[in-house]
Formats: sequence, structure tokens, C-alpha cells
Amino acid sequence: MKFLGAVCAALTAAAALAHPALAATTAEEAAKLKTTLTPLGAERAGNADGSIPAWDGGLQGPLPGPAMGDIPTSIFAGEKPLFQVTAANAEKYAALLSEGTRALLQKYPDTFHLDVYPSHRTERASQAVYDAAFANATRCQTIDDGLSLKGCIGGTPFPIPSNGIEVMWNFLLRIEAPSIEYSFKNVVGNADGSHTLATRNQIAFQYPYYYAGAKPEDWSGEYAMFRFNTLEPPFKAGESLVIRDTIDPDTPRKAWQYLVGQRRVRRAPTVAYDTPDFVASGANYFDEVQGLFGALDRYSWKLVGKKEMLIPYNDNGLLAATAEEAVSVHHLNPDHVRWERHRVWVVEATVAEGKRHAVPKRTYYLDEDTWLISLVDGYDAEGKLWRTSQVTPYVVPAVPATIIKTATVFNLQANTMSVIQLLNGESFKVVPPKPESYFTGDAVAAEGAR
Repeated sequence: MKFLGAVCAALTAAAALAHPALAATTAEEAAKLKTTLTPLGAERAGNADGSIPAWDGGLQGPLPGPAMGDIPTSIFAGEKPLFQVTAANAEKYAALLSEGTRALLQKYPDTFHLDVYPSHRTERASQAVYDAAFANATRCQTIDDGLSLKGCIGGTPFPIPSNGIEVMWNFLLRIEAPSIEYSFKNVVGNADGSHTLATRNQIAFQYPYYYAGAKPEDWSGEYAMFRFNTLEPPFKAGESLVIRDTIDPDTPRKAWQYLVGQRRVRRAPTVAYDTPDFVASGANYFDEVQGLFGALDRYSWKLVGKKEMLIPYNDNGLLAATAEEAVSVHHLNPDHVRWERHRVWVVEATVAEGKRHAVPKRTYYLDEDTWLISLVDGYDAEGKLWRTSQVTPYVVPAVPATIIKTATVFNLQANTMSVIQLLNGESFKVVPPKPESYFTGDAVAAEGAR
């Protein structure tokens, strides 16, 4: 792995510790967010050969042309790939590929490839988010061995991270609209190449961490809450799930499930970690949704450093395809997936002492501009690559931010895939926040009774 000069040299000592003591950036360091670093903590400069450009403020919106709700689907529509990575030439680009990407090229040499386009650093957020990230740099701290936070609100909590768990908190508290609604499909790719619609759902997601005017001292610690209703298939229609995630390490997630056949709401404490995701017919684990979904306490998090990689990026065009066009036999249709060269943070997760998880080790690759997970590789107890995930990001000027919903999880040993929250042919809207009472088991029960 090739590290990037002084940036990664400064991480060497910090990377040796998984859960260090409280860390806060000095005012002198934070000042770099207005000079050499972007407001969210990425390097403003491009790379040496110009294949990664300098950040110039991101993609300005609104963007004209076709859209799926609030997601434009034709950005960079006229561009052509610079080159294509295939099984035949993968060795040439090996330094830019994750182990999981190389495995997919080898496993599906006749159908899987990477179309690599010019890199565009499109991430742009509001000035309020930039101001909050700047303030967070010197006030936000981890507590409880890194498993909780204090002093954070409204922006990237650790724009200048010093360890792995801070990077992962940047992902969990990534930039989102205060409230969104969208629909999605979960599609399972079976070993024989057939596809099954696991569920189709309508979801409301709310992010109190990004409420307008929120202050650290007023924030309850709940950073995300959602409620969805299953629309298809018919035998599951009407089922509901409510989840509320918090920074409280003792009760990081509260969940309720409504089952039509039982006509009652029950607590669902196992909707987390490595429990098979029943929304996707058990084809992935709950914490593989959106790259990572839930608490950080099952792993120790080591910050390896930063490197340049080919990752899915600016994939708005994927949503212009129908669901049938977007999903090929064993993977997403590579003709509709855009890959670009970007700098990523690399974080290794190993099961923490006294904890358990079905996937003992994972490597996460997070884009430096957005703090979004791009790729995940998961290893079994023998250290062999077992699972790999690709997460496709979309530029959403209505937030403004780059967001992720769709993740494709490959079980390389079982020859299956799970396309989680496929948005093609669906809807996505930024909406006014709902009363938080909407995201409760009681609200679901009352609606079910009607």
C-alpha cells in the first residue's frame, strides 16, 4: 500500500492505537480547514499526475436535466471512460484496486469490468455544515473508549481525524438532509444467476444531528431514525420497521417491528450487527446496509492511512437505468457504473476483545471528500476474503451533499449477491422533518390498528 507523503506519515503513531484517549484538534490544526484542507478535511490539492484534480468548491446546483425525484441522473452524461479495467489487465492497475474488486474481476472475467472516468471532486455542502465542521474540529471529542461523542453537531465531527474510530464516526454522522423519503428494492442474486425481489419498501429517514439550528448541548444523541413500510411481495406487504440510532453506547439502537400476521408491534433488539437482514431475505448482515449501519462496539478500528484507489463515484447516471438494466446476473451492470480515481482513508476493523462477529475482520475504504464508505472487504476466521461490498454514491444538490443508499454485498464463497436499497425506478425526495413521535413503535401500532 502506497501512502501519501506527509499526510500519512503523521498518522503512523496514531494508527498503532485502536481506541485512544480523548482527541481534539488544536486551533492551529483546524485553521488548515480554510487553507490546505477542504472544509470537511480532505486535501484541497490534486495528486502529482493530475488524475485527481484539486477541489474547487464542488459541483454547483441545481442541475438541469432528468432526475429521479431530487437526484439528477445526467451529470457528466457526455463523458466517455478514460480506460477499462478487466481481468486481463487487472495486474496493471492492482495498486489502485481493493482485494474485493480484484476478486470480482477474477471471478466474473467475462462480465465484470470497471469503466474508469475522469475524476470530479463534486462534494459540496452548505455553509452551515462547513461552519459546524470547523467548530467540531476543536470541540468534538470521543468518550467511552471511542464508542460515544460529546461536543459535536451539524457537520463532520472529526474533519482532521487522528484514529480509526474517528473516521468511522465521520461516516456514521455523514452529511444528510434533516429529513428524506424514498422507496427502494432489495434484490437477491442467487448462485444459479437468478434474481429474487426480497422486498420493496417505502421509507422515511430523519437525521436530528443535522436539524437546522441544533446545538451540541441540546442534542439528545439520537443521530438517525427511520421507519419503513413493506410494499412487496404481497405476503409481506404492510410489515413495518422502526429504528432509532444513538451515540449512547449502552443502548445504541432501539428497534420495533410490526408483523401483519400477528397484528402487533414487538421490540426487535437483534436488528443489528451480524444478524441476517430479513428485509433482504437474509442475504446480507444488517450492519452491511449502506456500507455500515449501526454501532461501532463490536470491532477495534485501526487507521491504516490514505491511498489512491479506483472507487464507484458520481454514479447518478446509474439511476437513469431501469432496475432490470442496472442489475446484471452476478453484479451491477458495469456499463452503468462509473468508477473514478480518488484518495481514500483505509480503516481495518478486527473483532474487539470480548466481542463476537460473524466477519472477524473487515477493511473499509472511505472517500476523503465525503467520508462515505466506497468499498468494504470482509475476511473469514482463516483470514480468507469472504465478502466484498460496493457502495454507489449520488450527488444530491437539494441537500446539498453526496449521499449513499445502494450497497451491493457479494458473498464470494456462496456465489451470491445482495443489492440493498436499489433506487432504480423508485423515488427520492428531501422533505420537511416529521414529529419524532412518528418514529416510534406506538405510532406504527396505531397505524396498523387502522
